[in-house]
Amino acid sequence: MGELDFHLLVAALRTDRADVESYHRVLSETLGDALPAGMVEVSRRRTFADRVAGRDGQAIAVRVTTPDRVLVLSAGEHGGVAAEIHQVVRGVVISRKQAAVDDWLTALARELTTLAEKDARARDALSRLLGG
Repeated sequence: MGELDFHLLVAALRTDRADVESYHRVLSETLGDALPAGMVEVSRRRTFADRVAGRDGQAIAVRVTTPDRVLVLSAGEHGGVAAEIHQVVRGVVISRKQAAVDDWLTALARELTTLAEKDARARDALSRLLGG
């Protein structure tokens, strides 16, 4: 993927994504089948009604794990989305920083671009996301 594709990916991820549920759908449904197992994890809040109805519940956090970073989006305390980027060295988180959602999306796009350069299935999934 080239620099133009990277910018298209960032733009696609930014489009109409206002809550964790939206990000969850994009990450797990659009990209999840092509990404390595366990790379995208979703935390959910299930009410009693959700359990009775057999529903999964509402997504409250999305965690994307890569070899060098863990990217976390979670439902903010006052609505909206809170973003964190964790730096990982040899499987150990050495730093955590709050990030703007746009910075988080840029970091995610860089990680996905790097993965797509190495993995044909990931490259195909990103191509589908970008409408190619």
